[in-house]
Amino acid sequence: MKKLQIEELKGDNVHFIGIGGISMSGLADILIHKGYTVSGSDIRQTHLTDSLANKGARIYIGHDPYNIGQANWVVYTIAVREDNPELMAARERGIPVIERAELLGHIMEAYPYSIGVAGSHGKTTTTSMLSIIMQNAHLDPTILVGGELDDIGGNVKIGSSRYFITEACEYNESFLNFEPYIAIILNIDEDHLDYFKNLQGIYEAFEKYAGLVSPIGMVIGCMDDPLVAKLLQDSPLRRIGFAIENQADWMARDIKYDDRGCPSYRGVYKGQDMGRFQLQIPGRYNIYNALAATAAAWSIGISAEIIRDSLASFKGTHRRFEVKGSFNDITVVDDYAHHPTEIRATLQAARKYPHKRIWCVFQPHTYTRTEKLFYEFSESFLDADEILLTDIYAAREKAIEGVNSENLAREIHRKGKSARYMTSFSETVDFLSQNVQPGDLVLTMGAGDVFKVADEFLKSSGDSP
Repeated sequence: MKKLQIEELKGDNVHFIGIGGISMSGLADILIHKGYTVSGSDIRQTHLTDSLANKGARIYIGHDPYNIGQANWVVYTIAVREDNPELMAARERGIPVIERAELLGHIMEAYPYSIGVAGSHGKTTTTSMLSIIMQNAHLDPTILVGGELDDIGGNVKIGSSRYFITEACEYNESFLNFEPYIAIILNIDEDHLDYFKNLQGIYEAFEKYAGLVSPIGMVIGCMDDPLVAKLLQDSPLRRIGFAIENQADWMARDIKYDDRGCPSYRGVYKGQDMGRFQLQIPGRYNIYNALAATAAAWSIGISAEIIRDSLASFKGTHRRFEVKGSFNDITVVDDYAHHPTEIRATLQAARKYPHKRIWCVFQPHTYTRTEKLFYEFSESFLDADEILLTDIYAAREKAIEGVNSENLAREIHRKGKSARYMTSFSETVDFLSQNVQPGDLVLTMGAGDVFKVADEFLKSSGDSP
């Protein structure tokens, strides 16, 4: 199929199937800015679709062949099924279709200094940190984040420089559509096992991604992650490592935590003390994210002072240990964690946050992840005092017999933790209202729509977010 050449299509009509997605909406925004006529459909109206409509996009709620109109190109995501009526109609009419990641790869080609942030965990926060640092250094990058960042007014910012920053997702090997100047690899973990056969397959995908980096570019990775360390050691490109435990170019030393669990540390570059770095977001894992952003920023010439000041002012992105509100000395936090590694790290951060008891409301994300990592999930809630599980968020999947939250709650309980299955969000909110006490921390967790529990719980208290 003919490849889409972005600069050759100025003024052409582009239709997005699933335009309300966090990445799709950002890409649509970029194309609108470049002068394209953009339309798109999604199953529901959101503030993201409203924002695009205000910028001139034609938005349709629901999927219908009529929505395609006179589109010259159709963009879709891997979440769109083959029987989607718009996708089927486009193919029947001979309209070229392109997957989201391929479009993003083409857009990146226009930016000689593109930066792709990859890793099983931490992509959104690291991308956001680096974005703020580069903005404060007046580099005016174009930014595409897989979350919403108040500092840029959402999930996308159109810059005027030759820098482009984006997350690079490994699922479906979509990041193999990119040829970045800098590839950041945070970690390599067992995930997306509906696509990858095993951890070795995941490692090989990251290895291919690193191999796509520009010959004059560099690979930045975590030397405390064995697979990332191996990848860096085998790479022929310029390599920059960061670590807490092992030796690396950038290291964090003398780590301390304040009364909210937010860390500070001495940044050390090749043995030189670069000063004390203070973060305003909790958790040891955010030190790794900050080190990755620091290594990338330093490599393109940004001073340690700007990096330190930017990290000290960074408040985080939505749904990443986001404090939603409080009442009666009860704090409500929402987090995107949906993998056992992320759950453990987030709960460890919560342990350092003021609390009497930690109530974790977890919504598993996808049946295949729950099935493949069932044992790991059952072991990941050690730092929670009370665990409430809601039904699995299916996303792109169909149900798998025997894979459900009730069985997971039963297994967690069998291992000595207090775990309950909740049949609905309303039941969850009622249970919290009857049992949470002053001083407790309520943490909603998952990549689906479990944040609604946090919102409803606060609303029931009269403290709407």
